[in-house]
This record gives sequence, structure tokens and C-alpha cells, in this order.
Amino acid sequence: MNATGSSPVSPDNPLAEPSGLPFGLPPFGDITPEHCREALLAGMAEQRAEVTAIVGSTEPPTFDNTIVALERSGALLTRAWNVFGNLTSSVSTPRMREIEREIAPLEAAHDDAIRLDPALFARIDAVHDTRHDAGLDDEAVRLVERYHLDFVLAGAGLDVAGRERLTQLNQEISTLSTTFGQNLQLATEAAAISVGDAAELDGLDDEAIAAAATAAADRGGEGYLITLLLPSGQPLLAKLRNRALRQRVFEASLGRASAGDHDNRPVAERIARLRAERARLLGFDTHADVVLADSTARTTAAVDEMLASMVPASVANANAEADILRAVAARDGVELAPWDWAFYSEQVRAERYAVDTTALRPYFELDRVLVDGVFHAAELLYGYTFTPRPDLAGYHPDVRVWEVGDADGRAVGLYLGDFFARDGKRGGAWMSSFVRQSRLLGGQPVVVNNLNVSRAADGQPTLLTLDEVNTLFHEFGHALHGLSSAVTYPRFSGTAVPRDFVEFPSQVNEMWALWPDVLAHYAKHVETGEPLADDAVKAIDAAQLWGEGFATLEYLAATLLDQAWHRITPETEIGDPITFEQRALEAAGVAHPLVPPRYRTTYFQHIFAGGYAAGYYSYIWSEVLDADTVEWFKENGGLRRENGDTFRGRLLSVGGSVDPLAAFRAVRGRDADPMPLLRRRGLAPVA
Repeated sequence: MNATGSSPVSPDNPLAEPSGLPFGLPPFGDITPEHCREALLAGMAEQRAEVTAIVGSTEPPTFDNTIVALERSGALLTRAWNVFGNLTSSVSTPRMREIEREIAPLEAAHDDAIRLDPALFARIDAVHDTRHDAGLDDEAVRLVERYHLDFVLAGAGLDVAGRERLTQLNQEISTLSTTFGQNLQLATEAAAISVGDAAELDGLDDEAIAAAATAAADRGGEGYLITLLLPSGQPLLAKLRNRALRQRVFEASLGRASAGDHDNRPVAERIARLRAERARLLGFDTHADVVLADSTARTTAAVDEMLASMVPASVANANAEADILRAVAARDGVELAPWDWAFYSEQVRAERYAVDTTALRPYFELDRVLVDGVFHAAELLYGYTFTPRPDLAGYHPDVRVWEVGDADGRAVGLYLGDFFARDGKRGGAWMSSFVRQSRLLGGQPVVVNNLNVSRAADGQPTLLTLDEVNTLFHEFGHALHGLSSAVTYPRFSGTAVPRDFVEFPSQVNEMWALWPDVLAHYAKHVETGEPLADDAVKAIDAAQLWGEGFATLEYLAATLLDQAWHRITPETEIGDPITFEQRALEAAGVAHPLVPPRYRTTYFQHIFAGGYAAGYYSYIWSEVLDADTVEWFKENGGLRRENGDTFRGRLLSVGGSVDPLAAFRAVRGRDADPMPLLRRRGLAPVA
């Protein structure tokens, strides 16, 4: 038995050794939850033994025998986590959730045992002290600095009592975060709205109605089932004519995980309090201060200045939109309510800008958007090619695999696409990795994109909304970040950059969704093959600013809610978390009766069960860089290989191996200008 109480991994465990499949793709069909559990436990023990050997070395600490040795450690654990972590997000089962609950505190304790080892930190500290005199290249120096900062922020400098308390806090936070995510998944599935009569679905197209029928049938029911996506606003609200059903959907969405068996209110409060205590233990005022110490923003003051500068104009724009919507709703004798906003906003969009988003959907068939849009843009910009690999299996029948090559015919890695919503899959959209690129370990990237698109009925094409098209381009931007990685050390691979920088490349990639040459290549009617009319494209462009008041305000409300939860101290009086939420929104000036936060406390997965605690601001912080970079592309001719090669070579490929803002300056030639973003969101006059 080893230190974790587990036996060594059995030789017939598919995770025991690196996969023999192309690019190290895991052999999903052979892997069971029990294999994952065994490999995780054995992997933790194996890495602890490796770290013990590093610490026990009689040789003076050097870059190679300490830092590089740490980079090489934990291969089994990394392999197991890359599989298990992705599967719990995409194909969760009751058994997997049990294992997740078991492993979470053990993993937190394992991380602490390494990060809080005073002898290990002494070796890292020694290498850090001599880093500029050891003949290291720039990437190696940065690796030493990153390890040192990681350990300092993890509490390596604490005394024995402090380290013990920190370990307790981390284990409880890890356990509670797992509970929050599982509660949310189960609460979201339970909150689906059952509809018995198709007449209640008036306003939805045939494909959406068929999808609702399929969802009901998948659960063994009859009639129709409206399943919920992660944000507060549900896409069907824009089309449902039945106002009572709109209210049911809206209230179900906002009420998720706020009562009953899956109540996340006490879970969220406890997580926030524990993070506040941990921050104080580490010598910071709040958890937000801890997070921002390892960011490009650096300080809470910088975040506050940016957010506060956007609030007044956002509220004014939302109020102006509300006045317009009230007038439209009054024609139906309706006093505008939150569940009416999307419905009447869609009417305004159609009337003022001749944009009927439902009528656009036949032009956005999933495979055509992916292959003739997303992949096509990547080929034009970066020379990448995407070859289907039907011989390689994903972890679910929905998952498809492509081999990625470069313009010279060299193999780059694998891209997996998992686009459909289903039970057992968490909400939202994301990119993740099964294998990260690094020259040190010889890894080539294997990345996956997840979306939650409603599956069409059998034999019918899957049609996307314009928002879903943008989401696909966005998430593929993260995939490009991973696929383009060309670093030595896995610590810097792909998207391993500060939280407030990671969204920047993915936001830039959204620009190609409506780029004329790209749009014309994929936006063709699914039945007739006719291209999307120029008038429709012009209308979409003209309508870009409509709804920005709502969109910006709902985002800012969520961001400021995140900051409120993570600016508390251990002594802060909270009371009921929903009351705390309302007070925080009012204090920030973003409590709008018609515009709820994009995420409320009980389903704010990003900050309570994800990596965005005190960092949800990063989307808009990154968007400053994004909007300015879009201007750079336009100034330099747009969709050109030369531009793509510059962006990839100076920014995407370097991952976290250089200072992120230095990478931005290497592309743009200067620091970011915020004006392009303000104009994009209607917060400043268009030049």
C-alpha cells in the first residue's frame, strides 16, 4: 500500500501507461470509472514519491534537478485527471459523481502536500535566487519565476500551524466546489419544463419543437421538455408566444439550485467564507486580492476602475432599450416583465433591422458552420487542415475526431468536437485538453470543444442560432490556442496563461464568424443551398448594437456579483445569500428589475465550481485586448496568412512562456487602447 492507501495501478488499467493511439488519444472504450479512480489514487502516490526523491537529493538544487524534475513528475496523475476531469463534465454518471466526491479532498490534500512542503520550497527558492546567473534561457527563467509565485500564493511560506489550517481549508473548498457543481447539474435537469400540448410551443420552429419532443422521449416521458442552459436567459424566450410559459421558463431558470435537495445557497456562502479565511491566512485582505496577484490586472483597484467606468452607460443603454420594449409590449396590452424582454427584443430586431434570428437558422447548419466556416477560417489564417478520423473513437457517440495538420503537411494534433446537450453533461460551452503540447515531454495537443446545442430529431439537420455560431467560433479560438502551442515546458502550454488573458484569443476568433469571405463560405440555406442574402448580412451588421445595453449590463451584474462574494472578509455579515446578492447588485448600481445577472449565485458555476472565482471580470478585460486586435487585423488586410502567422507566432504559440501583455505588444506594437471596445458595446461614439 502507498501513502494514499491505494495499491499501485494494475498493469491492465488502460491509464497505466501512455496511450498507444495516435497523439496519445485515450482509449475511451476501454476505460471505466474504476480505472480512473485507481489511476488517480496511484498517480497521487507516484507523484509524492517523485517529489520525495527531489527533496531528498543530496545534490545542490538546480534548475534541472528541481524545476524540470517537477515538470516531469505526476505523469500518471495528469493522464488520469485529463480523462476523468473531462468525462465528469461531459458524460457524468452517479458512480462518477461518487468518485469525484471521494477524490476531490484527496486531490486538494495532495496538492497541498507538494505546495506546502518547506524542504521543496527551499530548493525552489534557492533556484529562484540564482536564476539570472545559471545560464538559463528566457523560458526557463520564467518557469522558475512561475513556480516560485505558485508556491508563495499556495502558502509555502506559512508556519506549521498555518500550513495545517490551509490544508483543511483547501480540502473543504474542493469538496464544496464539487458539491456545488453536482447540485447545479442535477437541479438544472430537474428544472426542465414539461409541456403537454404542442400549441403551448407556438412561436418555435419545427426543429425546436422536435428537439423538445426528443428531450422528453430521452427521459422516457411524453409530450415536450424544455431543458435549461446555464445562463439566466434561455434562448427559447425570444420566440415563445405563450406568455405564461415564458414566465415558467424564466422563473425555473432563475430559481435553479436555490431550494430543495440541491440548494446551493449554503454551499456558495460557505465556499466564499472559506476563501476569505484562506486569503487572510496568506496575508491578503480578500480572495480577490489573492487572485489578482497572479493576473495581468494586478490589483482590485484596476478592476474596479474598469468596471465602474462601464456601469453608467450600460444602465442608461439598458433603460433606453427598456423604454422601446415597453412601447412594443403595450401593443399587446402587456406590461413589460423580465420574461418578456427577449421576446419583444426579437420583435424590435426584426422590425427595425429586418433580422429574424429564427429565419437565419437554416443558414447555420452545424457541420457546415464547423467545416466551411470555423475550419475554413483557420486554414486561411494559419494553414491548418482538418481531416476526419472516424477510426478514432471519442468518449461518447456524439464525439467526432479530426486530425489537424499544418500548411507543410506536418501533424499538429487532434481536435475533438462534442456539440450536443444531454443528461450528464454540464451546461455551457468550453475547451479542454486530453494531451498538452510540450517539447520536454514530447506531447502533441489533443483538444476538445464542448457545446450544448439542442439535438435535432433523427434525420434532421442541426441548425444553430447566431449566438451559437459565435460560441462555436469562440470556443474554437481556445482550441487554436492549444493546437498552436510551441513551448518547452507543459506549465506554459496553450491556454496556461493568466485567467484575465485566456479569453482574449478566443474572443478574437469570433471576428471571423461574420467576416464576409468566411460567412459566404458557410452561410448557405440547408435545403436550397442559397447563400445568405447581402441584405440579411447588412441587417445583422446594423443590428450589432441593438441589445448591447442588456448584454453589457447582465454581464457586469454577474461580474460585480463575483467581486462582491470574493471581497468579503471572515467577519462579513451575509445573511441569506440571495439577499446578499441583491444588496451587492444595488450597491454596485446594477440592480435592474428587468435585467437579471447573467448568472445568479446558486448557478454561478464559473466562480463556485470553476476557475473564475474573482476572475469573471476577465471576459471584459480580455475584450479590451480583443477589440483592439480586431482593429489591427482590419488595418492589415484582415483574413491573410501573414496576419495569422504573426498572431500565431508571437502570441498563440508562446502560451504562458512570456509575459502576456508583452505578447500582445509584440503583435499590436503598443499597449491596448480601450476605445474600440467602448465603441463596440455602444458605450462611446462610433468614430
